[in-house]
Amino acid sequence: MKKVILALATTLVIGTGTTVFANPNTFFSGSEGKQLTEKFQQLTRNNIWEQKEKVDLKFNTYHPQGMTKVGDLYYMSSVEILEKPVKYDQPKDGYDRTPGKGVGHLFLFNKEGKLLKDIKLGEGDVYHPGGIAFDGKSIWVPVAEYRPNSKSIIYKVNPKTMESQEVFRTNDHIGGILRDGKEGTLKAVSWGSRTFYEFNEKGKVLRKTSNPSHFIDYQDCENAGKNNIICSGITELPQPAPSTAKYELGGLALLDMKTMDMVHELPIPLFSPDGHVVTRNPVYLENTTQGIKMYAVPDDDQSSMLIYETNISKK
Repeated sequence: MKKVILALATTLVIGTGTTVFANPNTFFSGSEGKQLTEKFQQLTRNNIWEQKEKVDLKFNTYHPQGMTKVGDLYYMSSVEILEKPVKYDQPKDGYDRTPGKGVGHLFLFNKEGKLLKDIKLGEGDVYHPGGIAFDGKSIWVPVAEYRPNSKSIIYKVNPKTMESQEVFRTNDHIGGILRDGKEGTLKAVSWGSRTFYEFNEKGKVLRKTSNPSHFIDYQDCENAGKNNIICSGITELPQPAPSTAKYELGGLALLDMKTMDMVHELPIPLFSPDGHVVTRNPVYLENTTQGIKMYAVPDDDQSSMLIYETNISKK
């Protein structure tokens, strides 16, 4: 299995003065990505996902949003809600709800669940981070207002130093973003992933299209080799009366990066200890020898990272 090894074996100094080393990251080469996308297209609702590990995260995770992995370290965005947005009876100034108050976080933790670093992102009403992705050099993080049709700040973060840089601002809620390393453009999804965006790195909108799929709302997307993206997400469905609870339908989707057309999708019938579907928010997939490994953090506050594997039959 051919892999491209990136030079991320660097010293990272965290707030306590402790020093850790980020192992070299395995980033998808053409062959690696091809294997992952081929395996993904063989997945069906009948695949058995076996839970291999449960890593308790030893810090308050608040409401996790997106996750990516660099070597043996994990990066996870999250929103700390101080005041929930409240819906208006009638829209005001183009908004359907109040802005609320909160703090945006990007956490760095290790495979034992120990928090190594917590940086704050956003400003004012812009405090809700979304789905994140690593492009081999930087981690891209969108931070938006916690309401649709609002505003966002796009950051890139150096995984070696955890230093953030504002790249641009845009007039919509960007719920997830990743960089196309080949073209140098950014692919993004809006609130509920109802709109797809393509930006250049100055924030100019190059393309804006409607999402034709209504199966799930994409929450977190990551590159999956040449010209492909894998997204995870959720749809909340009503249940028969008298129940007021909603059923969480979770799923995964493979998209063509150039067109953002859906190539293959499937539901994921796995649930967390708190009863949430595992694709509710942060998800990260990677290759294994026999199949695919999935990392997920579906629960809030006192969370665990659930790690599953599924085998893919050779054709």
